[in-house]
Amino acid sequence: MTRVDLIIPTHNGNEWLERCLRSLALSTFRDYHLWVFDDASDPPAQPVVDRLALSGTVIRVDQNVGLARAFNIAIAHGSAKYVVLLNNDTEVEPTWLETLVDCADRHPRAGSVASKLRLLSDRRKLHSAGDYYSVRGMPGNRGVWLDDFGQFDTEEEIFGACGGAALYRRSSLDDIALRPGIWFDERLFMYCEDVDLAWRLQRRGWSCIFAPDAVVYHALSATAGGPLASYYVARNVWLLLGRSIPSDVLRPYRHRILAYHLGRIMRSARHIRHPAARATLRGTAVGLVTFASHRTPPRLNDSRDIERLRALLVR
Repeated sequence: MTRVDLIIPTHNGNEWLERCLRSLALSTFRDYHLWVFDDASDPPAQPVVDRLALSGTVIRVDQNVGLARAFNIAIAHGSAKYVVLLNNDTEVEPTWLETLVDCADRHPRAGSVASKLRLLSDRRKLHSAGDYYSVRGMPGNRGVWLDDFGQFDTEEEIFGACGGAALYRRSSLDDIALRPGIWFDERLFMYCEDVDLAWRLQRRGWSCIFAPDAVVYHALSATAGGPLASYYVARNVWLLLGRSIPSDVLRPYRHRILAYHLGRIMRSARHIRHPAARATLRGTAVGLVTFASHRTPPRLNDSRDIERLRALLVR
């Protein structure tokens, strides 16, 4: 049995996938099985995988099912100790996968390990040194848009891993599964599905470790983005607030959350002629309706758990 199930989702991104697979071919870590989830691509991804990854397996569906469902299907196909997710619009350093696995081996209570993502268009700039969640009720990427001059070169515990290049311990995924075979919340479809997972891991006491030497270069939103991203992010931040985060954790910050999100709505309204702004307003409307009518926040009975989770929030 291989140690790692390496999962790459793709949707109409064969050129990016080819670039990603060429970089993986130089990996110093070989004990993995590659799973490419072809989410109804046209043309299909199979010829690219056949040409560049002889041991890779393509899982293809004929209708777009979204990122969360794609991950669930692919994870269910494997059985390795570690599950590694990688965007197709990335290039990896040769030691990237070896570094992630080594970090996970040294931290047995780590449910996830976060990579350092830099921009493919400017390899000096950061996209993510792991994820954070703020007292404004909003997730974000540590270090985003900053020049990387070593300020995030410490291996340390953080809130969560950016799903664009992340390792998960299969036993931790099974521990927080929503039901058998469902690890990512498919109601989110895409965007913030990794943040929801990070909250569930943290609630169960699984940590996330940032591995600064596990470096990936990301062509940000090369295969998604624009109004599509604006809609799902705006919708899903409210689904997170209603379903993923214990209300006791955020109660002291409810006025900050209200003020911040009201400001987002007002900024989008001022730019309503732009498609992304209109998508943000639509997503916010759907998210607020869902929040109001289907709010089911998890409960924490131990005040120590509440304080532990509050300590992870960025002020």
